[in-house]
Order: sequence, then C-alpha cells, then structure tokens
Amino acid sequence: MTKVSIVFRALNEAKWFGRALEACKNQILDENIDVELVLVDSGSTDDTLKIAREHECKIFHISKSEFTFGKSLNIGCEGATGDVLVFISAHCIPVDDTWLESLIDPLLSGACDYTYGGQVGLPGVTRFSESQVFSHYYRSESNLSQEGFFCNNANAATTRANWSKHRFDEAVTGLEDMVLAKAIVSDGGQIGYVADAAVTHIHEENLEQTNRRYFREALTMREIMPEVHFNFFDFSRCLAFGIAHDLAEAWRAKRFFKEAGGIFAYRFMQYWGTYRGHNQHRQLSRAQKQSYYYPKVRKRTRAQIGTSTADEISKTPASADS
Repeated sequence: MTKVSIVFRALNEAKWFGRALEACKNQILDENIDVELVLVDSGSTDDTLKIAREHECKIFHISKSEFTFGKSLNIGCEGATGDVLVFISAHCIPVDDTWLESLIDPLLSGACDYTYGGQVGLPGVTRFSESQVFSHYYRSESNLSQEGFFCNNANAATTRANWSKHRFDEAVTGLEDMVLAKAIVSDGGQIGYVADAAVTHIHEENLEQTNRRYFREALTMREIMPEVHFNFFDFSRCLAFGIAHDLAEAWRAKRFFKEAGGIFAYRFMQYWGTYRGHNQHRQLSRAQKQSYYYPKVRKRTRAQIGTSTADEISKTPASADS
C-alpha cells in the first residue's frame, strides 16, 4: 500500500477550496494507493477551515508572524504520513480524475524525483496574459528528463525521502519549490514535467499584487541563479516582446480590443516587478520578510528596515500561494 498526502497551504481560500478538495477526492486510483488530505492554515477567517473539516482534512496551523512559504510546507510534510507528498494550491482544481495518478506515477516508477504538472487559466477569470504565461511554461507534451530545476508547487509532488533529505528552505521569499528542486538536481536527482497532470490555476490578483508576486520571486531567483541578471534593457526587451506576443494572440482569438489594455498592464507589472526584484540589492532580514508577508508588523519593523524597503514590502498582502 502506497500512502499519498496531498498538502494544501491556505489563507482565506474558501471560494475555490471546496472544489479543489472534491476534485482530489474524486480521483481514480489503483486500489493499492491510499490518500490523505492535509491543510496548513495561516489564520483564515472565512470558511476555509470549515470546508477542510467537512472534507476530513488533517489540519495544521502556522501563525502569521511565523509564516513563510517553505516553513508552512515543512509543517504540512511533517504532519503528513504519506510516502509521496503532493503540493497543490488551494485555488488550483485538477482538470480531470486522472490528475493524481499521472503526477505521481513517475515518482513511483523511479523515473523522477520531483514532478510538476500542467496549469491552465479559468476562462472569464484569468487574465489573458497570465494564460499566455501558463501556455509558455506548461506545454502540451510531458518531459520527464528535463534539464535544470524549474518546477512549480502550485501542482507538484516528490517523495518523502527526497523532502526529508533536503526540506524546503524556510527563509526564501518565494520559489521554495525551485530551491528544493535545485538541491535534488545537485544531488543527482531528476525533475520531470507531466503535461497530463494539469490543474486550473485561478489567480484573482489585482495588478499591484501581480507586480509584488514577481518582485518576491525575483528576490529568490537572484539567489539561486546569481549568474542571471535582469537589467533595464532586459526589462524593456521582455516587455516589448511580451506585449507584442500577447496582442498577436489576442488578434488571432478575435479579442484584441477587449484584451489590449489588460495586456499592457499585466506585462508591465510582471516585468517591472521582476526588474525590481533582481536589482533590490539588500538581502531581506527576518523582520523584513515578516513585514513583506504580513503588513500588520510594519510599524514594529519600519525603523529596523529603512523607509524605502519598508514602503516596498509593507504593501504586500499575506498570501499562501506558490
């Protein structure tokens, strides 16, 4: 019997969480596979916990002052009992009933040490440009022997043995999945992409939140890939290319005039956040990270972290997303 633990992180995710849990429970699996649902909650005040209890989730808590993406996942993995650990955002919904089997099969066969699945947007909700981002990173064909360590914990899985050996970095401000994947690859492991293990990833961010998500991720990218630089020329080039690509796609989809304004806005926020993250030369302290995730601590830490950085990070809402 193989035990699989599906680990969610959540903060006020009631809107989509129930559908995500139902989709997980409706998976078609071999009779030798047993599944448990695990939630790590960071202070939800909506019906997230009620929904979790209704679906018999094992529930663990992390305080807002202690929250980081890596630490919350480590808490979930410690409390889980599975041999295989699956990570999925609480606003990601498996697209079919074979998602889980497809995602974990390369782990069980020994073909991969860390897998991640496809992602698509939700029509009518997902911004046009974000759907283009999904199409770029999550292609229609699987690649179980990919080079490098790209992956995404909005829809991913690894073995307990791999997690126990490397664990998630609890200090990084984002991309904890790629930090772990880099450690696995450095140890001789293999990351694999499973196109058929797809989820609908529903981001309902405003543009400012999008900007800060890319800023946060770029801070970590600078640490794990210091050889990669993103200067103002790169910002300008990527912005122009991204906008031109999306406008062309919108034209082909007969949505040019409807989507043009949103395309300009999304791509600017994406690449401006990336540029700032790569060129924010101060390493975030513990106090800065707390202020970054949870603006309620801003007053306590502002004197420590400096005016410009405090202004930058204190506007970011708390999030449990990957």
